[in-house]
Amino acid sequence: MNRILIFDKDKELVEFIGFYLAGEGYEVWKAYSEEEAFLIIGRERIQLLITDVEKEAQVSLAFIGRVRTKYDLPIIILSEQGDEQHKVSGLSAGADDYLVKPCSILELVARIKAQLRRYIQLACAGKKETATFRVGELCIDDDTKKVTVEGNEVRLTPIEYKILKLLVEKHGKVLSIDQIYESIWHMRAVGVDNTVAVHIRHIREKIERNPKNPQYLQVVWGAGYKVG
Repeated sequence: MNRILIFDKDKELVEFIGFYLAGEGYEVWKAYSEEEAFLIIGRERIQLLITDVEKEAQVSLAFIGRVRTKYDLPIIILSEQGDEQHKVSGLSAGADDYLVKPCSILELVARIKAQLRRYIQLACAGKKETATFRVGELCIDDDTKKVTVEGNEVRLTPIEYKILKLLVEKHGKVLSIDQIYESIWHMRAVGVDNTVAVHIRHIREKIERNPKNPQYLQVVWGAGYKVG
């Protein structure tokens, strides 16, 4: 049974989401403070976190960053803040997905299932045959999920890893934003340009000597992205 933690100061919302997810067969944990949430994540081996980003977002984003530095679990932001800057900030902090309140509970469940599928695939990847992908000095060991550039290890989030691996596997081929989103999120791409662009930017910041003049992850204007 998958374990999901809901962290939000709105207790009524937490109870509503928790009740519905429990009915879907998930084991639900609830938290109303950052310290409580952080302790539950480690103690109960939580597999997915749903959290809020408040209007004064810095504290919330710092919490997401704190979780991301220690755990690889998927993070879904569920927030009333729907402007582009809050979305960019949330994804930049390490979240894997961002939904704006109020949203359909069915859409939330669909996003949860998509994130958990990827999480389980990554967790089970060690059972598969070792595969190594290399482009120049960029190397991906898909058995250990280790990425190195010029021999130096680069830490990527699960979503960043999947995007980079997809583009490296398609070395030289241009993939559109929609193709990338649908391959990684397994959902129809509708208005997702910014979501993909934020992750691409962060991958560049981690693997490129000069992110503004990338050697590996390149944009093909009007078409999409490619590696090599």
